[in-house]
Amino acid sequence: MTGRGGTTVTSGLPSHDAALALNIVRLVAEERTLKGSYIGTGVPARDVPRYIALYKSGRLPVDRLLSGELKLEEINTGLDRLRDGSVVRQIIKF
Repeated sequence: MTGRGGTTVTSGLPSHDAALALNIVRLVAEERTLKGSYIGTGVPARDVPRYIALYKSGRLPVDRLLSGELKLEEINTGLDRLRDGSVVRQIIKF
């Protein structure tokens, strides 16, 4: 998918035993870059206010990304759901 000289950035956190098949010759010969990203290399002091502004302006549809809500005592159930892939994002309500 990445063109010659382009950069592919991974997103998400796969299973601990996930592997990536990669054609090394194309990576080198076509001067491509593969880069990992964990939580987008975020800087909370900079990014959180920006995300809030985007959400308030309707440009960041957080509500559509939400899979469900949990009570704190349901945290283990929430982790099980993440593990089995039945949810993507959940929030804990105190």
